[in-house]
Amino acid sequence: MCKICLGFEVHQPYRLNRHFAPEKKLKKKDLFDQYFDSLNKEVLLRVADKCYNPATQIILEKLDEGFSCSFSISGILIEQMEKWSPDTLALFCQAAQHRNCEVIGQTYYHSIAGCFTDKTEFCEQVRLHSDLMYDHFRVRPTIFENTEFTFNSQIAETVKEMDFAGIYTEGVDRILGGRSPNYLYACRGIPVLLRNVTLSDDIAFRFANRSWERYPLTADTYADWVAGSTGDVINVFLDYETFGEHFWKETGIFDFLRALPGELAKREVKSVLPSDVVAAHAPAGDIEVYESISWADLEKDTSAWMGNDRQKTAFHAVQNARPYAVDKPLWRYLQTSDHFYYMASKYGTCGEVHAYFSHHDADDAFKTYMRVLAHMEERNIRVMKNRRSARTLRVLAPEDAFHFAGPAGFIGHTAYSLDQFEELLHVVPKDVIQHHVGRGDFVSWIAHVLEDQKLADAIGALTERHEIIKAVGERRELLWSHIR
Repeated sequence: MCKICLGFEVHQPYRLNRHFAPEKKLKKKDLFDQYFDSLNKEVLLRVADKCYNPATQIILEKLDEGFSCSFSISGILIEQMEKWSPDTLALFCQAAQHRNCEVIGQTYYHSIAGCFTDKTEFCEQVRLHSDLMYDHFRVRPTIFENTEFTFNSQIAETVKEMDFAGIYTEGVDRILGGRSPNYLYACRGIPVLLRNVTLSDDIAFRFANRSWERYPLTADTYADWVAGSTGDVINVFLDYETFGEHFWKETGIFDFLRALPGELAKREVKSVLPSDVVAAHAPAGDIEVYESISWADLEKDTSAWMGNDRQKTAFHAVQNARPYAVDKPLWRYLQTSDHFYYMASKYGTCGEVHAYFSHHDADDAFKTYMRVLAHMEERNIRVMKNRRSARTLRVLAPEDAFHFAGPAGFIGHTAYSLDQFEELLHVVPKDVIQHHVGRGDFVSWIAHVLEDQKLADAIGALTERHEIIKAVGERRELLWSHIR
């Protein structure tokens, strides 16, 4: 008998305030409303009306009829439903507590913390999510799904150490080497459920595509495809917003969802929960994933969040911001993957998808992010133990960053911190170094923006790249030792 394991990722971010302007006198109680956009309530209510409420009502009917599925719901979505749509949260509670439904673990903040070098923050967010699931649904997840299926062997090992029984990721061929995703595998000792990319994306991306040669997709046709598949289990995992938000009601997506369980049953396709898959099947083989994968874009890697220089700058900045995180929730909201997704600079269909989900363009998304992060750090310096070191090491807003230039103008490299300044000193052309040395730009920026007169004095008479790098590196390491 063929089996299908159907799961849904359910998430909405707190989008950043597109019009944020730093104000030194902001009170702590006003920070959240200043950092995050009033648009969030509007989006949540719209998605609840178009997707969450009608889709979950259908799911509840099908659960009562014996169909099974799982939900991975982010903590920050639950926060939003508590504030703005408690009736929607009540529907999810009914589903989560149903005997035919399973709640999947993830990071509370739907964050990129799993990509941090130090996994401490990642583990803390996973525990926060588990506690929230227990508080609301009286269950603790035993199967894990990292943000957007981001996965590598180190993440697998960390999740195993947290006593999860299994973990999801994308069934990409480069980790399977021609093997089928329709079996259970293992990575570093933890069972891995692999999403069937084709059968998942047939619904998630191609359902309403009139140029698709298999359009229109009906429940009976899809059930035939599942029933005709080989392997132990077909893992289909989707963004829940597929139903009613990405594809509107008028496309027939709800009719498809309502009819699918019955069509699967006619073909003797059994729906199962992920924990049942892990319990019933031994791994068919091992996988090792050294380069991170995900379910995002055509590349199926982390380039959706860390594919360009802007995204990498923001990623390293928020990772290094931990010592400044006096208010940890605010720092963690800034780790949500969506902020980095909006900064992408992709083209073609992937670029169109990024633009569809973003509420401002990539450059504005990056600048807004850096202004908010810089403001958060600036505010918190005053309560840190070594304020002088913290001030020099802080991340900077775009207006205060160092923009490398040559005689002909800006060369495309910008340092948003002393860390990044040292890094870029290794790669910018020699004539650019000499241009800034001759004008005294390095000394001026370090003295007046970073407010480190000792370092400014130390490099004041230096002219060679390696000398400047050595002085900056030694000073930077000393300053970090003061605040870590």
